[in-house]
Amino acid sequence: MKLLHETGWAATPAHSEASLDKEITCDVVVIGGGVGGMSAALRAAENGADVVLLESHTLGWGASSRNAGYITNSIAADPELLRLLLKPERLRNLYRYAENSVHFAEEAIARHEIDCGFQREGIVMAAVSKGQLRHARRNAKAMAEAGSSAEFVEGRAAGLPEGFLGGVREGVGGTLNPGEFVLGLRAATIASGVRVCEHSPARDVADTGDQVIVTTPDGRVRARKALLTTNAYSAGLSIAPKRLATPVWTSLVETEPVAAERLDEIGWTSRAPMVTLHMILESYRVTPRGTIVFGTRRLQTGRNPLPDRTPDPKVADDLVRGFHDRFPGLRDVKAQSAWGGWIGMSSTWLPVAGEASDNVLYSLACNGHGFAQAQYVGHLLADSAAGKAMHDDLAAIWHGRKRFAPSFVSGPALYAGWLADRVSDRLAALTK
Repeated sequence: MKLLHETGWAATPAHSEASLDKEITCDVVVIGGGVGGMSAALRAAENGADVVLLESHTLGWGASSRNAGYITNSIAADPELLRLLLKPERLRNLYRYAENSVHFAEEAIARHEIDCGFQREGIVMAAVSKGQLRHARRNAKAMAEAGSSAEFVEGRAAGLPEGFLGGVREGVGGTLNPGEFVLGLRAATIASGVRVCEHSPARDVADTGDQVIVTTPDGRVRARKALLTTNAYSAGLSIAPKRLATPVWTSLVETEPVAAERLDEIGWTSRAPMVTLHMILESYRVTPRGTIVFGTRRLQTGRNPLPDRTPDPKVADDLVRGFHDRFPGLRDVKAQSAWGGWIGMSSTWLPVAGEASDNVLYSLACNGHGFAQAQYVGHLLADSAAGKAMHDDLAAIWHGRKRFAPSFVSGPALYAGWLADRVSDRLAALTK
C-alpha cells in the first residue's frame, strides 16, 4: 500500500499561479484557497469587488481535495443529542442550512460544468450492531422532526452489504471525486478575474480599523475586507478567534478494483455510500473507477504550523483491518494507496461563522462533513462582506464575536473514542 503525500483522487495542477511578490491593494482578500475560499472569492467577484485570493500551496491542496467526496446534509454532532440540547427552531434552522448547502454544491457543479463523477444517490448513516440500529431509529425521528430529508431504512431492503443492518438514508446529496471537483472550481476561479496568488501563505493578518493588511513571505495585501477560510490552519493566525478550530488528521484508503459481481454477492446491490454510527465514524463508498474508498475511524490531532505529511502506517493498517472485518467477503481485496488531510473541528462540533474583527469575517463549516457547507458559507460570507443583509442560513450558524469554549477534541479523547468503538464492535460480535 502506497502512502501518498498528495490526494489520491486526481493529479495536482501541472502549473501554479504566481506567488505574491509585491504590495497590492484590493476590495476583498480571501485567505485560504479551499472550496470555501474559492466559493467566497467567486461570489465577491460577482458582487463587483476586486478580489485577491491567497493560498499557501495550490488551490484546493488541503482537505478540499483529500476528503471522501460526500455531499451531505449531515452535521457532525449527533442528531438525537442535538434534539436534547437545542431549541427546536435552532435545530430546524441548522438542517435547513445543511440541506441548502447540498443544493448549492450541486448547482456549482452544473454552473461551472465540472466533470467530477457526481452521483445523486444520497448517503446512508448505517448501523452495524443492534444498538446502532436502535440509535438510527431515534436519529431518523429527530432529523425528520427538524425537517431533514432523511428516513429510516432496513439493510436488506436498502441494498446494503451483509452486516449493515440498516440506518438513516439522507434524501439529498451523493458522492463525487473531490480532486476533480477542485480542479474544475480552481479553473473557474482563475477564469473569473480573481487575482489568485498560490504558494502565498498568510503570515500575519492585521485589522487597522480602516483596512486589513495581510503579510505573506514576499508581499503584502491591503484590503477593505478579509474573509478567513483557513479551516484547520486558522490557529496559525493571531487574528483568528482563540480555540476556533482543533486541527485533526483524517485518512482514507483506496482498494484495488473490485468486480461488480462481488459487490452484488455481499449484498451491496444499491452501492449506497455509507458512514457508520460509531463515535468516530467509518465511511465506505464505491467509486466510478470500481474501487472502494474508506476512511476516518481513527483520528489524530496536530498543532500549527501543520506539517505536510502522509498517513500514519499504523492508522492505515487499522483502516484496512476494519475494512476486512466489515466486509468478510472481500478479505482478499488489497489496499493500493492511502492519503489524508487536515480538517478543523469546532468545540461544539457544529459549523460556525462570525467576526474576527470589524473587517475580518471567518468560517469553520467543516467538522468532517463540510465539503458542501464550506462552499455555501464562503458564498454567504462574501455577501455579508458586500454589505448585504445576513442570509437566514448564515444566521443559523452565526457565532458573532463570542468566545469559544475549550474543546474536548484532543489526542487522548480521540484515542478513547476509537477504543470505545472497538469494544462496542467486539460486544456486538459476541451477540450475533
